[in-house]
Amino acid sequence: MALFRLYPANQAGFLLQGDGVFLRPPEMRDYEAWSALRAASRAFLTPWEPAWSGDDLTRAAFRRRLRRCYEEIANDEAYPFLIFRENGVLAGGLTLGQIRRGVVQSGTLGYWIGAPYARQGLMTAAVRGVVGYAFTTLRLHRIEASCLPHNLASVRLLERTGFSREGYARAYLRINGIWQDHLLYALLDSDSLP
Repeated sequence: MALFRLYPANQAGFLLQGDGVFLRPPEMRDYEAWSALRAASRAFLTPWEPAWSGDDLTRAAFRRRLRRCYEEIANDEAYPFLIFRENGVLAGGLTLGQIRRGVVQSGTLGYWIGAPYARQGLMTAAVRGVVGYAFTTLRLHRIEASCLPHNLASVRLLERTGFSREGYARAYLRINGIWQDHLLYALLDSDSLP
């Protein structure tokens, strides 16, 4: 199992690191690498994501995204991360969002990987790190995730990182402009991890 450490840095910044990757919240300095990777991976990502807005890859849209990220972190609503290889190259992103407190203590996991970095184990390492952070630092009890039934890479990722399939949701999310069914997964803080 990957060992990830948390390092405080700035207002929104902290670093999860280990097992060939490090994760940190996005910053404005990431714009060029982020927009280049997303643009180069558009055909790869489009079948698995909500439809992109017309200005999705612009600097202004990235700035708005950052503002929202920092607000969500400050309000304990979501924890967005960019995923970097050990050499500092951006590989993807991951968000632990929809944080619910009180009697629920849960969050929802979402992720994307750039086409050149798919199937290299980077997302597995990133998910394991965020799971550890979610259960220890954020003290969540449950992490939920969903994926399209035909997204076999996502199915394998979730099952490989310890998530259990809990159900099937019809027309659950609007992906690529179409309401699509999803498999529902969850991981509890009491589950044994692979």
